Amino acid sequence: MEPRTLNDIFFAIIDRGSARIMLTREASKWLPISSQELYRKVAGVARTFLRWGIAKGDRIAILSENRPEWAVTDFASLLAGAVVVPIYSTLTDDQTSYILRDSGARLAVVSTEQQLNKLLSVKNQTCVERIIVMDPTESTRAVPMRLLMDSGPTARDHELDRHAHSIRSEDLASIIYTSGTTGTYKGVQLTHGNLTANVLNSMEGYDVGAGHTSVSFLPLSHVTARHADFALLYHGVTLAYCPFIEELPQVLQEVMPTIFVAVPRVYEKIHNQVERMTQQFAKRTVYRWALSVGRSHRHKTLAGETPSSLSWKLAHRLVFSQIRARMGGRVQTFVSGGAPLGRELAEWYASIGIRIHEGYGLTETSPVIAINSPRSHKLGTVGRPLANVEVRIADDSEILVRGPSVFGSYWNRPDETRDAFVDGWFRTGDIGKLDADGFLSVTDRKKDLLKTSGGKFIAPQPVENSLKLNALIGTAVVLGDRRKFPSVIISPHFPLLEEWARANHISFSSREKLVGHPKVKALYEDIVNEVNRNLARYEKLKKVLVVPDEFSPIDGSLTPTLKLRRKVIEGRYHDQIERLYREAEVSKVA
Repeated sequence: MEPRTLNDIFFAIIDRGSARIMLTREASKWLPISSQELYRKVAGVARTFLRWGIAKGDRIAILSENRPEWAVTDFASLLAGAVVVPIYSTLTDDQTSYILRDSGARLAVVSTEQQLNKLLSVKNQTCVERIIVMDPTESTRAVPMRLLMDSGPTARDHELDRHAHSIRSEDLASIIYTSGTTGTYKGVQLTHGNLTANVLNSMEGYDVGAGHTSVSFLPLSHVTARHADFALLYHGVTLAYCPFIEELPQVLQEVMPTIFVAVPRVYEKIHNQVERMTQQFAKRTVYRWALSVGRSHRHKTLAGETPSSLSWKLAHRLVFSQIRARMGGRVQTFVSGGAPLGRELAEWYASIGIRIHEGYGLTETSPVIAINSPRSHKLGTVGRPLANVEVRIADDSEILVRGPSVFGSYWNRPDETRDAFVDGWFRTGDIGKLDADGFLSVTDRKKDLLKTSGGKFIAPQPVENSLKLNALIGTAVVLGDRRKFPSVIISPHFPLLEEWARANHISFSSREKLVGHPKVKALYEDIVNEVNRNLARYEKLKKVLVVPDEFSPIDGSLTPTLKLRRKVIEGRYHDQIERLYREAEVSKVA
């Protein structure tokens, strides 16, 4: 029988009897976790939850990096009938406190001593009654998770299984807090049915299963990563956990995955590393030749074929295979989600023989709305909508969605829930279009569209994606709403910029001095002018503000999923922006 709940998904995973459901790293070795061992760990934790009086609908928070215990806690909570509240491990004390307080979580499961101390510092502001910690701890204020997992049964617990099967598809499974780009947290309520319907339909056209491996490194607090793990485990793929993205290069070399699921920022970093490594004349000459060969064979790559010409084989051996080796050397399937990939970046990968299957969705849609697959792929789109999801384009080009994976309401936010729907269709807030073949394209966030004082609309994300293809650019933020012309704030990729400055005999004592140097300003103006060549006249960026800061989730300029918080950034540089436009007016008058 087809699964109706995430508990049914869990039992389908367990009943497969795999010897390698997951891989965990201990003392520099990757050790397998079998179906039997996973069930024992999950059952031990779930039985403890029930013994402690956790009832159906109670909220359990998870504050942790990616690791097997995250999945164990998730499944255990769901078997008990509880509602999982994921919290990013990078959030501040105040942000963590807000989510715990708003959700009314009774239990919190944390990963490390550091996360435990964060939670203890705000515990008296919340409803949290007990804390479980994954790492060994001497604290008397938390329960070691190892004790709970080790208490699990060596055989199936039929009473627990019956309890888990009593959970219905309409029962709440998770409240996922999303701040989006506004910074205002709201809890998206997703049922077992919402999430399960998405798992069952999102991998149509993918030939994955037993024998395949993937690395779970995108934060599981984000619905895209959690959904990917559910779907991959359900289809028999072995998951290896990478808790910190800084460890990803080493993990890829050790695990050598066959499936690579990432956000565009990761793909951008790989591209920029390649650009940086090929700066030397000899390497650059070979690299450019290989890219030209790859571009001439791009149509075959996008059709799912491996080019067979001698020139392509040589380019692959000299260049393309070396890039693939950085991702472990065995990846067969590449997937991108969480944010727009950018057509130029997708084209670059296709030129080196890698077809990236871009998808699209939101937390409110569990998340996948549409996705490209090996059997149905079109560059520049996010694929066809899932078979059980309906998509239509409103008169103002907003993407509207309905289907079993679409959420019902926000947690304790009736007004925002009402505003999120129109005639039963969820308003995604994204601008897009459906082509004649049924492929969906996403232009930008509706609220991010810039309208110049001349009445022209500009979608900033495609322009920003073009700029970020240059390895010297870390982040680009296009400005221009209600202005006479658009401009851009650029946060450089400082390691490469500093290397460039030394090579060009530019001395600097600080980043402020570096970005203020005339040659550096000219460098970035040239990069922007190159991008301007492919833009319409009203889109051309007329002014460039290079700033001495790197943007990150820690300083609030990016979301935890690395999306721009435009208002925060524009507010931070308000005076410089105003000066930029005033100087442009004065220059025009003169």
